[in-house]
Amino acid sequence: MTDATIQIEITTKDEAVRDTLVAQLAAIGFEAFEELDESIKAFIPAANYNKMQLEEVLGAQAYQESSIEKQNWNEVWESNFEPVQVENFVGIRASFHPPFKGVEQEIVITPKMSFGTGHHATTYLVMQAMRDISWEGKTVFDFGTGTGILAILAEKLGAQKILAIDNDDWCIENATENIVINQCSKIEVAKGDSAEIGSRFDIILANINKHIILANISYLGHSLQKGGLILLSGLLEEDASDILNACLSVGWKHQFTNKRNGWIVIQLQG
Repeated sequence: MTDATIQIEITTKDEAVRDTLVAQLAAIGFEAFEELDESIKAFIPAANYNKMQLEEVLGAQAYQESSIEKQNWNEVWESNFEPVQVENFVGIRASFHPPFKGVEQEIVITPKMSFGTGHHATTYLVMQAMRDISWEGKTVFDFGTGTGILAILAEKLGAQKILAIDNDDWCIENATENIVINQCSKIEVAKGDSAEIGSRFDIILANINKHIILANISYLGHSLQKGGLILLSGLLEEDASDILNACLSVGWKHQFTNKRNGWIVIQLQG
């Protein structure tokens, strides 16, 4: 059972409800999501699955539970993964898709069960914001790297040194694989469950969720160089007030908040 993944399917036609469910399920350990026209599928390693937590989140909402094996999971991703394009800035595709034309950057991803393919609004928003940042020679901390997609983009944009951490072994494996596929050489991948790392960076990327960001806000504050930039996402629009109050408490200055499909990215300066 250790290699198995639990799949939860919840039927709802309401896009706003689906978006809220993604945030709530991510907060209790679900690591990947597939949004369909009338339902959402959420995936979590069997070893991390807590049925009681799930039912506390869902309340009376009905759901279907099933178990899929590791190999079947990869087949599911390959059959459903479609290329994503963020304006003419970056294209994200799997190895079995043809190369993009007319984009500044291209990233090849084998997503497996890690979060971060560009399909979700939060990943899209962070990459969109990354376009206007100067990366040349910068040090970067990618907190909650998932597939490694943001760290890979940072290197392609000129970052000098990148630390990418995640608390999940599968994410570490997946990010490492994607880094090799994209011929990156300046990214260090490490396992960790907090932003307490004892180093300072010019730019921090944290596309994770509200609860983890708030729990790590002081560590992130210590990790950001004076005058450095931080992009926070994995956040719903209603999270903005709590997040901004916490950011002000560590002395960051709010630069902008962008929105997409009910989700936000916030850029701040240390």
